[in-house]
Amino acid sequence: MSVTITHKKVTLDQAISRGKESVTEVTLRKPKAGELRGLSLSDLLNLDVNAISTVLPRISSPMITKDEVLNMDPADLVQIGGEISNFLVPKKLQLDSQSESDSQASLSA
Repeated sequence: MSVTITHKKVTLDQAISRGKESVTEVTLRKPKAGELRGLSLSDLLNLDVNAISTVLPRISSPMITKDEVLNMDPADLVQIGGEISNFLVPKKLQLDSQSESDSQASLSA
């Protein structure tokens, strides 16, 4: 039985400063098709900065603005982009990938 992940919490390596406050953690929500309008799915899967900076304000809590995305630490951008990409992969492919990883782990043990 598989579980669909609809939210993912990401801890930032470099906090985002907002005046006297700092954002150290962002919760991402799996985007709906309408939130992907104007974007190329392949750009999101390839971690394109423009694609990530467009979709992230639509699916993040607290909301991360486009300017904040463009000033984000690159390691955090890659981490967030990877999580967004994971939301786009069909469950079947995720399960196949997990099974393959488990098989390789048992072979190397």
